[in-house]
Amino acid sequence: MKILAVDTATAWQSVALLEDETVLALQEQEARGSHTRLLLPAIRNLFARTGLSLTQLDGLAVSIGPGSFTGLRVGLATLLGFRTISGLPLAAVPTLEGMAWNFRGADTPLCPIVNSRRGEVYWAIFRWQGDRLERLVAERTGTAAQLAASLTGRTLCYGEGWDSEGAAIQAACPDKIRTLIEIPDRHTTPSAVSVGLAGLDKLHRGERAGLGISPLYVQRPEAEIKYDESGGLSPLARRRAKLARKLAPR
Repeated sequence: MKILAVDTATAWQSVALLEDETVLALQEQEARGSHTRLLLPAIRNLFARTGLSLTQLDGLAVSIGPGSFTGLRVGLATLLGFRTISGLPLAAVPTLEGMAWNFRGADTPLCPIVNSRRGEVYWAIFRWQGDRLERLVAERTGTAAQLAASLTGRTLCYGEGWDSEGAAIQAACPDKIRTLIEIPDRHTTPSAVSVGLAGLDKLHRGERAGLGISPLYVQRPEAEIKYDESGGLSPLARRRAKLARKLAPR
């Protein structure tokens, strides 16, 4: 089964053509803010290198988030367009799930992490059970401390969110984390190859994206964010504190 896979969830753009588990072609590049300009040329390059065309494929796979809002929209819109003109089945692969395929068959829980808003990250926790991937903690977003609180044992953490918040996560639970010093960088970033493998697995099981597919946006409720920013004060307490500040002698 030949498949085109795309991951534009982060600044690292990855595009691949696979035939079953064989990588026919792969192009990866830094694309921060430039997915709109770089994605289609990258796909054309893969077709040119392999001599394949859209009509010779059997399926499509795309990373749907969480991640960069703009990047996700570009990747999904492009693959939806390809689906419309070709009629090919499309597999929608959550970004963090795709990253868990970077360590297919690992014997320890996996926690892929990507950056969210400033000081916050997206994460989920997975575990391989034979050739099946089990989701232990669903996709969520929050601070390093909140991520640390979701870990219940020795866990392999990786991704751009680990690069930016790893020290804070380790400080919150230093005995639960295995660092990634010995793991090659290519295994820690989102990969279209992993998205393709996950997508193939979904398509073989009959999982196809529906007509109403949209990016997976994982956001904390605004009320929760304001509660944290207030230091845990209730709305009434915040109003009282604000009034007290106004009435305080200058």
